[in-house]
Amino acid sequence: MLSFLAIAQEESSGTSAADELAKKLQNPVASLISVPFQNNFDFGIGPSNGSRYTLNFQPVIPMSISEDWNLIARVIVPVISQNNVFGESGSQSGLSDIVLSGFFSPKEPTSGGLIWGVGPAILVPTATNNLLGTQKFGLGPTAVALKQSGMTSFGVLINHIWSVAGNADRANVNSTFFEPFIAQNFPGGKAISLNTELTQNWEAGLASGSVNLVGSKVLMFGKQATQLAIGPRLHYGKGNTASWGIRAAFVLLFPK
Repeated sequence: MLSFLAIAQEESSGTSAADELAKKLQNPVASLISVPFQNNFDFGIGPSNGSRYTLNFQPVIPMSISEDWNLIARVIVPVISQNNVFGESGSQSGLSDIVLSGFFSPKEPTSGGLIWGVGPAILVPTATNNLLGTQKFGLGPTAVALKQSGMTSFGVLINHIWSVAGNADRANVNSTFFEPFIAQNFPGGKAISLNTELTQNWEAGLASGSVNLVGSKVLMFGKQATQLAIGPRLHYGKGNTASWGIRAAFVLLFPK
């Protein structure tokens, strides 16, 4: 684990451990254990001007499976508290559906410095309220590709999930998630990132998403490496889409 002393020593030699961690955090398939707590506050949802708070607990755990390959396991566990997001639907709070992803990724960048990973995505109907989830099991592919040039990172993450089982009275899941992103790092473990998170619901013929501009910094709390991040969210699309929001994240980092 990193310490203030280690960071100070590396900075004096021209290399900042905080900068290296900030750069690895821009790479979804980096060999870095991270435990993000991503908080999303969204407002102006639907005709009743509803609101939603979503805490995404989303640990990322890389595992070496051979001399040349890693398997990166990613889990997104959403906990939601919402009010009047489907008209005058009242308040609901609890767990939403969990998404599991596994990326098989080369340990070293491939031709042209490309970093990539592919694997399965699994939707698990864990919602504690039927207004918080799909009540469907889902399965599909996921992939990520990016390049890092100096202090700049850019790439795209995508998945597609089809429902394969679940409540027959609920709508089938047939959705694509598309997330292009770009990030600029700065000395001292600072970064600014811009991404859009677009979801295309093919069953309903609706597309919606958000544009997120986030500033972040890697910090130490005692011996614990962390990242703090905050920024605005602007929403677009059809359906029960929010007008605007705020994202704030706290990430625990466990460098190898």
